Amino acid sequence: MENMEEKLKKALQAMDKEDYRTSFEIFQPLAEQGHAKAQFHLGFLYRIGRRVNQDFQKAYHWYSLAAEQGYAEAQYKVGLMYFKGQAVTQDFKKAFKWYSLAAEQGDVKAQFNLGVLYRRGLGVPHDHRQAFNWFLLAAEQGYAISQFTLAGVYETGEGVSRDDAETVKWLKLAGEQGYAEAQYKLGWKYYHGEGVPQNFPEAFKWYSFAAETGDIKAQFSLGVMYDNGQGVTQDYQKAFKWVSLPAEKGDVQAQFFLACMYEDGQGVAQDYAEAVKWYSLAAEQGDVMAQSNLGHLFVEGKTGKEDFIQAHKWFNIAGANGDGEEHKNRDAVEKLMTPDQISEAQRLAREWTQEYGKK
Repeated sequence: MENMEEKLKKALQAMDKEDYRTSFEIFQPLAEQGHAKAQFHLGFLYRIGRRVNQDFQKAYHWYSLAAEQGYAEAQYKVGLMYFKGQAVTQDFKKAFKWYSLAAEQGDVKAQFNLGVLYRRGLGVPHDHRQAFNWFLLAAEQGYAISQFTLAGVYETGEGVSRDDAETVKWLKLAGEQGYAEAQYKLGWKYYHGEGVPQNFPEAFKWYSFAAETGDIKAQFSLGVMYDNGQGVTQDYQKAFKWVSLPAEKGDVQAQFFLACMYEDGQGVAQDYAEAVKWYSLAAEQGDVMAQSNLGHLFVEGKTGKEDFIQAHKWFNIAGANGDGEEHKNRDAVEKLMTPDQISEAQRLAREWTQEYGKK
């Protein structure tokens, strides 16, 4: 006959295989008998809605029973539910209580979240030094988000003396675990020479790691480095590849850069229609240079023929959004237009501004 530990092992193995029915059938009677570990895992199944309907009230019930028995992971989960207001009224003081109990037992997530409460003054008075202490404990246990946060604390001198070496040390530890924000930040520091000697190959390395995870800032930065030949052999096609990814996700810098590549035929076949498309997307996000470049494309007839109405519209918009020089270009184009064309251009500019506004 199986003893309790053997049953728990079997249930956990079933969970690893996503056999939630078996795990539930084992955990439930053990939880009802008061076994803390089973109570915690039963709460987890209710929280994620596996084998049973998702039920935060029941998740809280079972987590609480395990937490009262001192089960650290359950204490953290109860604290998290109070922090988020799931199944209970949001209560930062109670979140602090349960995080503290779990943190004192070494739970890294609780330690980190306790640092967040101290940092933000939620449920406890602001205390940057205490926040630092808890971030450090979690970071020393290898918790990547805490390592990244600790790097930021050292960078700004929040509760501790500013220290560039410590900043880079903790960024690297987080980055080596695949934490994309830390990888991007390291790339940025090496690229700009902030806190470390400028080193383009190192910048390229860290940007590459972050870019591969889908970080759009890193993807754009990697594209720029390929375009400039910084830290890597210049390769316009690879620049185009990397800039395209964040552009398609709505990054305004990347959209503008991609439009320039289409306009110049750099890394891709020259295509003025595509240039207009990407400049327009950037323009809609308030990029004044994109608005200005659209005006020049239309006035120069690069889209197939001169279009003074569109040129006037875009010069007008760019001028209104801060590039006063473009009002001069608008006025120059206006001399080539009929009154009806001018009126139409002004109408289009007004409609565009009403839809997208001054950004």
